[in-house]
Amino acid sequence: MAIEMWSAFVLAVIVFCIIPGPTVILVIGQAMAHGKKSVLPLVSGVLAGDFVAMSLSLLGLGAVLATSAQLFLILKWFGVCYLIYLGYKTFTAKVATDTADSPTVTKSGFSMFKDAFLVTALNPKDIVFFVAFLPQFITPSEPIAIQLSILILTFLTIVAINITFYTVFAGKMREHIKSASAKKWFNRIGGSALVGAGGITATMQKA
Repeated sequence: MAIEMWSAFVLAVIVFCIIPGPTVILVIGQAMAHGKKSVLPLVSGVLAGDFVAMSLSLLGLGAVLATSAQLFLILKWFGVCYLIYLGYKTFTAKVATDTADSPTVTKSGFSMFKDAFLVTALNPKDIVFFVAFLPQFITPSEPIAIQLSILILTFLTIVAINITFYTVFAGKMREHIKSASAKKWFNRIGGSALVGAGGITATMQKA
């Protein structure tokens, strides 16, 4: 793969990543609710979800979604309902009152991983995007498998850096808040952000 082609891909992915979407809003909301302990499960969940979304695109689901309005709507509204559900749970979660370092919401790392994974992997817009996006940077005369491996690894690396930044930043903000009242407001802000992400997803239209 030519360095010029790879550089163009990197630039395009950076632009794609810095635009906040449902996944970014999800990780910020969850990090604000759970603090620094959420970083690893959230980043891992997003990476796993993006890998599955890209795999589904390459297997042909992206093309099916691009032509099937019904399937697109089913996946879209599943994501909408799930984001709103997560928002409600975060908004109404109880906070710890004993020490500043205590977890503010009782939620396992696996649960946070699952939330990030589902929201990312089942976003129909991302699946359609991958099937239209990746082929633009493939040179037919060169080995396809090697090029796809490079593009996928590059994409996941940039996503990991981007999501880690958002999660660590939001988590550190939460860790510096000591009062239970302030933590409760962080839950409400994070929960509202997740509901808002559901609203954004609801407005998505099939390309």
